[in-house]
Amino acid sequence: MCGIFGLVAPARAQFKEQIDDLFTLSESRGKEAAGLAIRVGNNIAVYKRPVAASRMIREPGYRHLLSDMIGQAKGARVAVIGHSRLVTNGAEADTDNNQPVVKDGLVAIHNGIIVNDADLWLKHPHLKRDYQVDTEVFLALLADIQANEKCSLPNAAARVFSLIEGTASMAILPSQESSLLLATNSGSLYVNADPSGQWFAFASERFILETFLAQRARKTGQKSDPVRGLIAGQGMLVDLDSGYAQDFTFDSATRARKKEDYSPAPAIITNLAKLGGPEAAQLKRCTRCILPETMPFIHFDTEGVCNYCRTYEPVRPLGLEALRELVAPYRSKNGEPDCMVAVSGGRDSCYGLHVLKKELSLNPVAYTYDWGLITDLARRNQARLCGKLGVEHILVSADIRQKRAFVRNNLQAWLKRPHLGMIPILMAGDKQYFYFAEQTRRRMNLKLSFLCENKLERAHFKAGFMGIEEGHGRTFNISLGQKIKTALAYGQQYLVNPGYINRSLLDTLDAYYCSYFLPHDQLQLFNYAPWEEEQLVSLLRSEYNWELATDTVSSWRIGDGTAAFYNYVYYMVAGFTENDTLRSNQIRQGVMDREQALKMVAIENRPRWESLQWYANVIGFNLYEALEIVNAMPKLYRTEREI
Repeated sequence: MCGIFGLVAPARAQFKEQIDDLFTLSESRGKEAAGLAIRVGNNIAVYKRPVAASRMIREPGYRHLLSDMIGQAKGARVAVIGHSRLVTNGAEADTDNNQPVVKDGLVAIHNGIIVNDADLWLKHPHLKRDYQVDTEVFLALLADIQANEKCSLPNAAARVFSLIEGTASMAILPSQESSLLLATNSGSLYVNADPSGQWFAFASERFILETFLAQRARKTGQKSDPVRGLIAGQGMLVDLDSGYAQDFTFDSATRARKKEDYSPAPAIITNLAKLGGPEAAQLKRCTRCILPETMPFIHFDTEGVCNYCRTYEPVRPLGLEALRELVAPYRSKNGEPDCMVAVSGGRDSCYGLHVLKKELSLNPVAYTYDWGLITDLARRNQARLCGKLGVEHILVSADIRQKRAFVRNNLQAWLKRPHLGMIPILMAGDKQYFYFAEQTRRRMNLKLSFLCENKLERAHFKAGFMGIEEGHGRTFNISLGQKIKTALAYGQQYLVNPGYINRSLLDTLDAYYCSYFLPHDQLQLFNYAPWEEEQLVSLLRSEYNWELATDTVSSWRIGDGTAAFYNYVYYMVAGFTENDTLRSNQIRQGVMDREQALKMVAIENRPRWESLQWYANVIGFNLYEALEIVNAMPKLYRTEREI
């Protein structure tokens, strides 16, 4: 998620440089906006801009504000809280939506997502809403509770945490008292305090704070005590006059209060108009599964059964007991993180986080790489799981604007000469996930790293349309010969369509390296745990209020902003999508019959208009012009009219 940090220290010569260092280090968690609040005496000044932190700290307005406030302090203790934003709720172009958020005498920064903010505003109509950002409801409730119930700031904060759903790591400067409040329900806060009270610092990640302290030590020669993490359900109140920091935990009675009953609105299934094409196609399909004749490398025997069915090897999980025995030597005995799990916000990774925490009694850290096309729905679902489970969530953010520009560059090139085999280039930007996952694991000194890939969901046809036959193994574990063949196949397309030689080229080459040459040795959860779709989704819905999309009946790919577009292309041109390959694997696995699968994909393959429009808006292209080009592409099947 976003990067938050703070520093309470005497206003000396190196103070501004230290703030700049913290900003620069925290920028990895969000580059879409930045801001800070600085308190000197009873005065709090706020500066925020819809730009990356590394750019903001060079602006004259920022430099002048910091210099003026530090000058006013005359060497006395100054408190600063800062924020590097990854946009979730509220457009960053509206400065009021960026952080710090100022509300009812409180100035705050927030890392996480409060997913029930709309419900809380409805439940408390006497509270006035001014912005779009979810942080505002936390501050409105905090001020209201503190005023009406005459309780302390820590107790009021604990009460608010009992009302919210999602994740929140907060740092709050109240204007009426000389203190700094920190609190978290997920554990994404790390602190470092000088016993003398002269120095206090915090950040969203241990690595960020430890790196900052190492830089400080090199520059000033001042050593620091070890960094300490706040656990879920813990807070800290720092007295800005004395520098004394006191821990507190959310009162057990407050935490046990029954949360207000928030049920999600019923899913709205959009009545989509049919565009023609696949519905009217005379597609020959396997008589055992539902794969069509347009599937790459498919062929049928005399009984009409495809080669994918003939060579299928059933998935036989090893069982959770085997995994429990495997991870036992690594399990933390003091509550410290003992493993990392990639969490996209999709059903498989969210369920995997549940299994690791609840069923295996591990202490996982959730890791996400946001390359700009994780949907807001996925972010909310990440927050739901991490907040309820008390799991730290480390989100590494790419330069979102740049990544989206790269996708736009490649999409514009693709639309000039559309080719099914080149669709994966639109998703190349997410492959640096592997690099940052390993980097994060090493920073945290974790021995175990998990992926929650489901073998039934593998869709080898994407490479197949480029002429690459991957077989039944993992996409990234192909042979060296196949890797070379893949590079040559893509290279040929670059030659015939020079539009791909654009600003994204180095990023795409890096994605190829991360995909095929970095080690992919994470433990696969579903090699051990059974994957049962209905039970999995039911558990997430009932225990975590896990959110479904409103434009599809499927629970798959709803957190992936690219899926609606590429599946539309595959459907219109080849007559099938990823849904057909998943349902075919389920037939082979013996958990679904063919008739049921055909009925399901007839609904699941319908175009997802809301998601298509979102994709077009964030990437920046004309959706209808693009769909006209897709609809005009030569089909791999024949319609009734053509027969």
